Amino acid sequence: MWKNKNVWIVLIGEFVVGLGLWAGIIGNLAFMQDTVPSDFHKSLILAIGMIASVAIGPLAGRIIDATSKRKVLILASAGRVVSVLFMFVALATNSVAWMLCFLISLQLAAAFYMPALQAVIPMIVKDKDLITLNGWHMNARTISRIVGTAAAGLLLSYFDVKWLYITSMIVYVLMLGIMFMLDLQEQEQPIQTKGKSKGSFKEVYPMLKEQPVVLMTLVLMVIPILFLGSFNLVIMKITELHQSQSLSGMIYAVEGTAFMLGAVFIKHLTKIANTGTILFISVFIMGAMELMLFLADIKLFALLTFALFGFTVGCFFPTTMTIFQRQVPKDYHGRFFSFRNMIDQVLFQIVLLSTGALLDLIGLQWMGVTFGVFSLLLSTYFFIVMRSKKIEMAM
Repeated sequence: MWKNKNVWIVLIGEFVVGLGLWAGIIGNLAFMQDTVPSDFHKSLILAIGMIASVAIGPLAGRIIDATSKRKVLILASAGRVVSVLFMFVALATNSVAWMLCFLISLQLAAAFYMPALQAVIPMIVKDKDLITLNGWHMNARTISRIVGTAAAGLLLSYFDVKWLYITSMIVYVLMLGIMFMLDLQEQEQPIQTKGKSKGSFKEVYPMLKEQPVVLMTLVLMVIPILFLGSFNLVIMKITELHQSQSLSGMIYAVEGTAFMLGAVFIKHLTKIANTGTILFISVFIMGAMELMLFLADIKLFALLTFALFGFTVGCFFPTTMTIFQRQVPKDYHGRFFSFRNMIDQVLFQIVLLSTGALLDLIGLQWMGVTFGVFSLLLSTYFFIVMRSKKIEMAM
């Protein structure tokens, strides 16, 4: 696998694009801090970009399935480069409207790029290497987040915010060049077959009914999203409990390190346990971990909770991605991964709003109990369903 040029292109590309993404995110926050006084208005501005991504999802899925995935990746990478130009105009005019153009165009590019990349991964490696590549792909994303946020913060300390976007532009141009080196053996699929329209986004739903493993795995992804969607708010609450801002840095470091260890360890875990076992052990541990937030007022348990979560999610996501890539027919990959990204975007927003409400109503510790009980009940239900219907989840 490591001798495959395409594997290195995917991993280096993910790291590079992550650097540009996080430089832009830090830049966005700095720009809004000076131009948008209301926190609610800031959240609305950020949400508009995500709404655009969800809206374009069905079209993106159909195009990815009907045309060359390499071509989609190149055009989406070019779209990222163009999007930064809008932000330069926003900086020059101090205009929030131009920033919205930047956010919308960036999210539109991502709506095409991410599903296409997820569909490319099973095309460049053998089935036995899928879980390894998925794990390293997520590690590349995590490392880029750590390096990108640190570098952007340092850059912002010494230079004007425009240099963050100049960095993003350079990185996105580099990413575009990397995508041209991708070498895929693929054929564009005809949209019309035997007089019937193919490639409809609606075809994803009957496919899910025919693939109970995929549907079950898709629903179980709600469990980590419960925590990921509330991640920053929970960390802020824990730092308030302990009156220690340095604790947040420790939590981020512990979680990120544990995630990377889990993503590496999963390859070895597959040698002693099947996919179903790994999946359900992961969701049960995450449910128990959410219950551990009840003890978040104890610093050791707070750190242990995030370490356990990071390691478990590092095992969980490569496993679920491998299930999707192997169980979903390849003709549906573009539409399915677009559908999945749309669900993720919507759920993140719902969880974010729910977390804010629950923190106000019942506090962090009882919110953890609520999430934990829900996760354990959902995991138990699907575990019983899988056993009763004898559903197999072989790698």
